[in-house]
This record gives sequence, structure tokens and C-alpha cells, in this order.
Amino acid sequence: MPAKSTRLRITSVVLVIAAIMAVFVVRLIDIQVVRAAEINLQALDKRSIPSTTFGVRGNIVAADGVPLADSVLRYNVTASPKDITDFTRTVDNADGTVTTVDVTWPQAAAELAKHTGQTPAEIRAIIADALKKNPEANFAYIAKGLDTTAYQALVDLAIPGIYFEPVQSRTYPNGQVAGNLVGFVGSDGDPQAGLEYTENDCLNATNGFETFERGADGVRIPGSTVTTKQAKNGNDLVLTIDRDLQWFVQQAVAEQAQAIGAPWGVAVVQEVKTGKLLAVADYPSVDPNDVDLTDEQYRGSRVFNSPYEPGSTFKSLTAATLVDAGVADARTPVLAPYRFTKNGANLRDSFGHPDLPLTLAGVIAQSSNTGISILGERLDTQKRFDYIRNFGVGAPTEVGFAGEESGIMPDPTSMDSQTRYATMFGQGLATTAAQITSIYQTLGNGGVRLPVRLVEGCRAEDGTWVRQPGGEPRQVISPRAAAETVNMMETVVTDGHFGDTLKIPGYRVAAKSGTAQVADGSGAYGSNYLVSMAGVAPAEDPQYVVTISLANPTTIKTSAAAAPVFQKIMSQVLMTYRVAPSGSPAPDIPTEY
Repeated sequence: MPAKSTRLRITSVVLVIAAIMAVFVVRLIDIQVVRAAEINLQALDKRSIPSTTFGVRGNIVAADGVPLADSVLRYNVTASPKDITDFTRTVDNADGTVTTVDVTWPQAAAELAKHTGQTPAEIRAIIADALKKNPEANFAYIAKGLDTTAYQALVDLAIPGIYFEPVQSRTYPNGQVAGNLVGFVGSDGDPQAGLEYTENDCLNATNGFETFERGADGVRIPGSTVTTKQAKNGNDLVLTIDRDLQWFVQQAVAEQAQAIGAPWGVAVVQEVKTGKLLAVADYPSVDPNDVDLTDEQYRGSRVFNSPYEPGSTFKSLTAATLVDAGVADARTPVLAPYRFTKNGANLRDSFGHPDLPLTLAGVIAQSSNTGISILGERLDTQKRFDYIRNFGVGAPTEVGFAGEESGIMPDPTSMDSQTRYATMFGQGLATTAAQITSIYQTLGNGGVRLPVRLVEGCRAEDGTWVRQPGGEPRQVISPRAAAETVNMMETVVTDGHFGDTLKIPGYRVAAKSGTAQVADGSGAYGSNYLVSMAGVAPAEDPQYVVTISLANPTTIKTSAAAAPVFQKIMSQVLMTYRVAPSGSPAPDIPTEY
């Protein structure tokens, strides 16, 4: 009996153990085989953390390679609210001993606030709100965009549950220098203005994606990172802008605009033989690091975005077309009255005078509206407008700047007689400063108009060009007509109203002044003027164009306000590029007959 009872008990135990084992086996199979994928996914969801890896946006660099816009690393501070608690900090003492310090969460929040620019209460509220919505919350933003100094200080605090997310941020190390051209990005990194916007396809980076696993303590598990998409950096945008010259020109325009009470002004320097823009200055200028300091209307570039009636700087174009068409030359005489009326048109010169016996060169030197109108009748209106369009007026330049305007061109087949004459001396139509500069580049380049270039190209990290601007040269007028027009423009400097204001010792300068009435918005002209000066140097072999325009001055309301800053900028340009002085005097072209 005892032996039989023992065997029964042993058998029963074995059966119970077998049953238990069977349950475990079935459960194990269920977990590891049947539901393995589902359970692994649930576990991964709890410990796997997705993360964006950031490509670096390309730089915008001046012609010398110095960045006008670049990207810097900033840090967002994040937290795992469910892991935020009081903790013990180990402190290494100077004597080699170790001290442990109990740190409460309110104390930790106060430490964070010293470097994030927040109050401790604000940080505590972020965590409290997250936990209120979800007691198991494992993510919340504490602060965004901290610099490396603040980031390192927070890392040194070693507060459990606090993490850091690197992000790219845009900075503009040269501030206002070319700021209106460079443009800016928004707080979200999206381009909003200028070259940042129009050249985004060159600059834009592609972000990558990775995941990593985090342990129960919230720390990334080494070796758990899986990259599913590689980040790709953007390309660099190389400009034609001379950074030092750009600074100088901006300063010169700002000083003169403030001196004469002009609310805005622009100046452009262009290389005649290449079409490259070396300086494009706007006043007021914008600092892309803090665009809110500049009124919204001045955050773009008026050089490209603000058409205006150019006034008498347009007479050089009219004179060039007359010479090219063979209907006049520099010595062609015209008796220029103070007032001219014909076919319902009524126009006058800007200064009172008796009838003046001028040549075409004298019309340019004296800036006679009546003289250019009488001679301009020699050229068919449609043909004259064909010339104007071939010079680039009525179409955006090849730069394609953000918001660039085409200008305003009247229809030559339907405009009235007043407008027909007015367009000969730069009223009744509108151009941009970039278009006026291009006209003078064409005159200085033997009648060949070159594509206007602000961008040298888009350059990859390995130094190769991804793309460069295109465009073909265009012969607008003959070399003879261009040279004769430049010679006529020299009389503005030698025989015009400005005395020595435009002269640059050792150099022959060819220029044309402009004083244009500004429309008052109701279809009439008001009391405001746009004063300007445009020209090339050295006149015997033009290398550089300088144009300057100042709007609505309150003191000097004639082109005399633009003359000194033109001379200042052109002198700096000739010195900067070490242009050899002129070896011959200006030709003696009669301005009267």
C-alpha cells in the first residue's frame, strides 16, 4: 500500500508538472510564434524613437567666397514628462571627494530657466500640462533654438528626462551688407524673400530619417540607430557681388539719402564687359538677422522691384537710337525752345531760356526736353519702341529676382501725343534701376547688351558647378552709335551744369543726369521728383557702370543731389579695381552750332 500510494502521488505530480509545462509551451508558442510580430511591434512602438536628421542648407557667398548667409547648429530642448522627477546629483569636489546632492524638480526647472530665457513656472507648466493630457507622455518641447553655449550648459546639468534635438538655423554674418538681395527665411526655415526664396532649389537641403531605441531610463541604447533615409546638404549659391564694394555703396547711398531727406534710394555697379552686378545697394537696407527692424516695404530690393519714370537718363538711349538709325549724329543741329507744343502736346525744359542753337551732343549736355523731342520725331515711333525693348526695357532682367518687375511700357500704336514725346526723355514709361543700368552697360559695351548677372552659379560641395546662368549677348546698336553716344555723354561732365562735381582726376567720365517728376497717384504729377545719375568710366574704354537714384528729396530736388554720390562711388570703383587712368582727353564735340 505505501509503495502504491507513493507511485500514485509521483504520477500525479508529474502530470501536474506536465500540464503546467504544456501551458507554458502553448503560451510561449503564442508569444514567440503566433503573436510575435504583433508583440514586437508593440514593444518597438514603446521604445523606438523616430528622429529627423537634418541636411545643412547651402551658403550664399559673395564673389570672394565669404558667406552672406550660412547655417548654424541650434538645439531644441525636449523632455519626457513621465520621467521627470526629483533626482540625486553627484558632484566632484576640488579635493577629489564626491558629494551627492538631492535636486527637486522645481529646483531643476529653475536651473533650466537660467539658460532657456523662460521662468521656472513656465517650464513646470509645460510638464504639468503634458502629464495632465497623458500621464504616460514621453515627449514635450521645453525650448527651441538655443545656441551651443546654452546647450552645453544644459548638458552639464545632466537632468534626467531632459533631451536635446539638433536643428539647423540660418544666420547672416554680414548683417545688412547685401541683406536686401540675400533675403531671409522664416522661423520655420522656409525661405521668404530675396535669393533665399528664388534660389531655394540650389540651397535647399534634404532631411534624412532615423530611428533609435531608448531604454526604460530614457537613454538611447547604443547601436540601436537605424538610418532609413540619408540627409543631403544643399549647394552653395555664389554671387557676383563684391562684398567690400557693396558695403561702401550702401554707406554712400544711405548718407546722401539722409542728407537730402530722400525716403529711399538705390545704386548699382555693373561690370561692362561681363554684365556682372558688383554692388546692388538699397536704402533703407534690411538686416536678415532681424527683419522686423525694417519696414515691410523696404525688405526687398527696389533695384528690381520698383519701376519709376527714369527721366533724362533715358535721353542717352533716345540719342543712341537716332544715331544708330542714321537720322542724326552728335553734331546734328536743333533750335531748342524753352516750350514746345505740337499735335496737342505741351512740354518744356526744366530751366527757362531763349531758343538754344544746340547740337544733339548739346541736347545731352544741357538735358533739353524740347531738343530731344524735336530730333526724336525723325525716328518712327514703332521703330523707336523696338529699340527700347531691345535694350531690355519692358521685360525683367535675367536675374529673375523675387518680385522683379518688367516696368511699364505704353502701347506705341495707341498712346497720345504728349506721351509719345515724353517717352523720348524718360517720362510716360517706367523702368527699374536694373534696366537703366543695363542700358548703360550696352552703351559702354559697343552696343552689345549682356545678360544681367547677380549669380555666378550654384556650386556643389565638391566645387563643381551644378548650374550657371545662361543668356546670350545681343547687338542692340552698332559699335559706332554706342561710342558716339558715350562721347556725347562726356559733354555732360565737361560742359554740363555740374562743373567739377562729376569729374574724377585722371579719368574720362561719361554720364547723364535725370530729374523726373513723380506721379501723385491720380494721373497727374505732384511736387515730388526722382533724381538720378548714370554713367560709365573710363569713357574711352568703359569698364564699369554706376547708376544712382534718390526718391522724393526734400532739400535738393534736382540731379545735383545725385551727382556727388555718383562721383564718390565711381571713384571708389576705379580705385578698387585699379583701372588705368585715361591716356587721352575727351573729344572736342561742339554742343552748339
